[in-house]
Amino acid sequence: MSKKSQIPQPVRRKINSRPLEYYGQGIPYLRNAEIKGRLIIIEGPDSSGRSTQVAMITSRLEADGHAVLNTGLRRSELIGEGILEAKRNFTLGKRTISLFYAADFADQLENKIIPALQAGYIVLSDRYIYTLMARDAVRGIRRRWSHNLFGFAIKPDLVFYLDVDPTELIHRVFQKNSSLDYYESGVDLGLSEDLLESFLIYQRMIAKEFHRMQKRYGIVSINGNRAVNEINTDLQSRIDKYLNANIT
Repeated sequence: MSKKSQIPQPVRRKINSRPLEYYGQGIPYLRNAEIKGRLIIIEGPDSSGRSTQVAMITSRLEADGHAVLNTGLRRSELIGEGILEAKRNFTLGKRTISLFYAADFADQLENKIIPALQAGYIVLSDRYIYTLMARDAVRGIRRRWSHNLFGFAIKPDLVFYLDVDPTELIHRVFQKNSSLDYYESGVDLGLSEDLLESFLIYQRMIAKEFHRMQKRYGIVSINGNRAVNEINTDLQSRIDKYLNANIT
């Protein structure tokens, strides 16, 4: 991918450089690249409050003098629209959709995330590869295959998972939308003829997969059933503690 990145001026605070660390072989020509920024991930199911937390954390970090770049799944200018079209075509295979998301992530990583980290930004991502791997696993794709597929991904500094009870999620979904999402309800898996029941089963399967991944990928579970401000205070205190120990 040869697109020229357009990243604003770097952060004002001093951050020491360090080499990129990948889950696998990485991007060949960037294996020895140095970065000064930090990568923080907020994971969680739809309607768990991720976007709200990302916005609140971004405002706080910027007020503290950090330059922040927001990113997330399906935001590639090259692939994003293709994913939407692929999801509308229910005949596509599960691996095909997974490869679409991998291409979307690869484009953002190479042309957006890594350049921002090199410039000293804090990159705050609304979901990362863990959601994609969890979705793959509950659809019967081998975990090793997914891990190897995302071997080009860099290891984040912090990963938080907003753990929300599926019954609470349903209330939040209907407050925000009038219907449940086809894939987020696991309809393609044939879990139940009842849509609400399918949603509950699917979300519990995804949550179980995240709990399985916690130790391997350093995912910190956050109680997402609390009030927005309480969750934000929890997240921000953890982020502040990390940054104060790693940035001068």
